Amino acid sequence: MSERIVLSVSGADRVEFLQGLITNDVTRATDGLIYAALLTPQGKFIADFFVIGQDDRFLIDVAQSHAAALAQRLTMYRLRADVQIEQTDLVVSRGTGDMPPGALADPRHPALGWRHYGDSDIGDSTDWDALRVAHLIPETGIELTPDTYILEAGFEALHGVDFRKGCYVGQELVARMKHKTELRKGLARVRVEGKACTGDMISADGKEVGVLHTISGDQAIAYLRFDRATGPMQAGDATVTMAD
Repeated sequence: MSERIVLSVSGADRVEFLQGLITNDVTRATDGLIYAALLTPQGKFIADFFVIGQDDRFLIDVAQSHAAALAQRLTMYRLRADVQIEQTDLVVSRGTGDMPPGALADPRHPALGWRHYGDSDIGDSTDWDALRVAHLIPETGIELTPDTYILEAGFEALHGVDFRKGCYVGQELVARMKHKTELRKGLARVRVEGKACTGDMISADGKEVGVLHTISGDQAIAYLRFDRATGPMQAGDATVTMAD
């Protein structure tokens, strides 16, 4: 998967360093993959990624489009910590069939299969968009943008945030959304009847309801204002309804 980059975070302070920055508990990465994000101090999305714990380092599997920004932000936070951040040559593979030796289960959902880190791509031809839509899995740069709040993107269901781990960048906003408010907006799976495109605005009764994201067949992931998504909606030339 050439669209992924694997960073290495090493050094004596690596555990405390990452633990104070990202949304999940890095101590759990010693048993396999964890899914996490780095946020702005205001609680908005910068990058999502997987963390793999090894004896002397963490590996971070991140979208190529966000790798440079993530590495830059981590370097900015490093200050005097004994931490080294480098790009590796590891190749990321994904599949949903039999798990090859050395592969690790995707922590977001059992249907997402495995991820493997090695010298070459051994992935299969799974229709990832269909799987993502079926299980409401957001994708970097599509459903996950600089305007995203991770709880609206389903990070709790995806095991991407730990509410007991202590402070991290953006934690105050995430905790407030979790404990003090009911989510009024967020991702949902919808049915699309007719022609529509990713990025089309969704409306109902002349009011904006949300936006259409990944489309697969007659279903899609949409970002919606839930109080307005109570009946048939329109996007492009299509009728949009909440999926069962």
